[in-house]
Amino acid sequence: MLYSKLTYKITFLTTFLIGCFFLPAQIMQDSTKIKEDKTTLELLKHDTKQTLKSVGYSFTRPLHWKGKDFSKLGGLLVGTIALSSLDNETNRFFERNSENFPKGIRDFGWYFGSPQNYFITNAGLYGFGLLTKNEKIRKTSVLVISSSITNGVINSLLKGSVGRARPNHTGDPFDFQLFSSEPGYHSFPSGHTALSVTMSHAIAKQFDNIWVKIGVYGIGAVAPISRLVDGAHWLTDIAFSAALSIIVVDSIDKFLFNSKAYNYTKPPKNISWNFTFSANQIGLIGTF
Repeated sequence: MLYSKLTYKITFLTTFLIGCFFLPAQIMQDSTKIKEDKTTLELLKHDTKQTLKSVGYSFTRPLHWKGKDFSKLGGLLVGTIALSSLDNETNRFFERNSENFPKGIRDFGWYFGSPQNYFITNAGLYGFGLLTKNEKIRKTSVLVISSSITNGVINSLLKGSVGRARPNHTGDPFDFQLFSSEPGYHSFPSGHTALSVTMSHAIAKQFDNIWVKIGVYGIGAVAPISRLVDGAHWLTDIAFSAALSIIVVDSIDKFLFNSKAYNYTKPPKNISWNFTFSANQIGLIGTF
């Protein structure tokens, strides 16, 4: 018990220091200077407007999809279905090793992926950027919150309609009760994964240093892994949520760049997804 509490405190403290001091400091180094005649209120209005426009863009974008866009969606769905063949095996693996997994890290993953803690964290990040009038931090927060709203709505709709049973509920990955209101049938997709991956990907995109990226993505991976260990989600719930979150972040980031709402030092880098299927390999591969 003492070890678990200590692990949790150390993990939380480390993440807090990275989020509150290291990341803002790194972003400040190459942040674009803004005009001195803009007040804090004006910046707040501008960021709020861009957030609403980004959310509106993300929900209306499917109306402008072309063939390749539908192909990508089909690849995501086919890849998810193919990956479901591994759901039972991965669930048994995490179930066998759950007792050896540090409880502090499991708790951190749950808290970090919880909506209330997640939005408090982003509010703190945005508040820092607003008070210091740092455009890059503000833009990053706008990217996080607009992507989170988009993913949140999509996740809520899918959870309530798909009705997939959680591993710790029935233990059957192919047990569905469409439009079920029972929490035990809200496995697909993973809300914790959507939030943690959204934030980690949005922040990691701001850096070129590979080690910083690895650290940020590492923190973002804690919540998805902890949900697998807790038996709250299947592997495909996690994979689909992660892929969808990355796609949404990349799409909104590209929109903000094209709209010239903020000064980008370089075009945003997106991840290209490719579906793979062979005798010993099933899944989606993202190329940076």
